[in-house]
Amino acid sequence: MHNLIFLENLEGKDLAPYVRLNEAQLFHALAPHPGLFIAESPKVIERALRAGYRPASLLMEAKTMERDLADLDHEMAINQTTGLGQTPIYVVDSKLLRQLTGAGYNLLRGALAVMYRVQRPDLTNFLATMPSDHPRIAILERVVNPTNVGAIFRSAAALGIDGIIVTSDSADPLYRRASRVAMGTVFQVPWTYMDAKIWQREGIDLLHRFGYKTAAMALRHNTIDIDHPVLGETEKLAIILGSEGPGLNEATIDQSDFTIKIPMAPEVDSLNVAAASALAFWELGNRRLHPEWSGDKH
Repeated sequence: MHNLIFLENLEGKDLAPYVRLNEAQLFHALAPHPGLFIAESPKVIERALRAGYRPASLLMEAKTMERDLADLDHEMAINQTTGLGQTPIYVVDSKLLRQLTGAGYNLLRGALAVMYRVQRPDLTNFLATMPSDHPRIAILERVVNPTNVGAIFRSAAALGIDGIIVTSDSADPLYRRASRVAMGTVFQVPWTYMDAKIWQREGIDLLHRFGYKTAAMALRHNTIDIDHPVLGETEKLAIILGSEGPGLNEATIDQSDFTIKIPMAPEVDSLNVAAASALAFWELGNRRLHPEWSGDKH
């Protein structure tokens, strides 16, 4: 049985995360403990539940509630995931739904859920969890667009990237738009935050200490193509991606072991960072180590 609560208005305090709190307020809602985030669509919610995130509540449209709950229950049963139990499930009609869409939500794809964040490991503990054989990780430095962050995670999940480090001046992977664009793969790829100041001061030194070579995606006189043999032969590789426009910090490029580029037509010097990540991960990720991965899915 589900704990269904049918609403006639959106005024209750328990609805504040859906109606009145922005992403930053959700992030800090339970300080000093990890905060909250919004997961949108049954697929994203299901992947969050499968990864062990706890829901505080769900909000669904009345006319699609049965379908969405059936989809969630089915997926959780398949993956032997803990059910929703007595989690409050708020049900709204189309009129109330329009108030939410006016605030920036789009429920055309189903449900919303308020989820509890989890504590992220520090860099040392995070790197200790990476595979011992041929690990490939990505670092997102000042990637401020949530859509790009989500797309990068989706490519990382598909193309054999073992983990992602996100600097604190990047968009949060758990922002609603990022997790939606990622199709929930932000709950599939291991990742952690790193304070941007610490990253600039000692991040690459820490990676070197763990045996990683670093490859900055940038254009320099000594830039090599992403299919250069030395990159494939490197046992531990960290691929560093920067913001749209400004790109990577000069200090990051200077300290990196390689600067790498994607060969392209004359008079075009760059791609969108999300598109660039997909090509780099295709070439440098670990998909080749997994012959069981089929090539017939898109």
